[in-house]
Amino acid sequence: MARIAGIVIPSEKQVQIGLTYVYGIGPKFARDILAEANIEPTTRVKDLTEAEEQKIREIIDANYTVEGDLQRLVTNNIKRLKDVNAYRGLRHKAGLPTRGQRTRTNARTRKGRAVSVGGSQPKSASKT
Repeated sequence: MARIAGIVIPSEKQVQIGLTYVYGIGPKFARDILAEANIEPTTRVKDLTEAEEQKIREIIDANYTVEGDLQRLVTNNIKRLKDVNAYRGLRHKAGLPTRGQRTRTNARTRKGRAVSVGGSQPKSASKT
């Protein structure tokens, strides 16, 4: 059970897949890290030696911004956009897509559950 950047990497996964569990490391960065460390990407995490794990940790610490630092950076960037009232910041504030997607239809992930407007619901019968 390897622990890299504060994240426990699943033992049964291949190293190239396991590294992607760390926020900020995707498939490409995982391959780059393993190439720099001279580790076979298809090796299972449980088969890594302590020296190999340490080598991966050192490479990530030296060259990559991951986990809490990266999340803080992204949050600060969004906050800055909101503070200067940039268009993208306003879209973040309103909870709408920020990258030009259409909102007349779709965009449900950002906008949330659809709320119907108007008299489309049938009236419930009331006793009088």
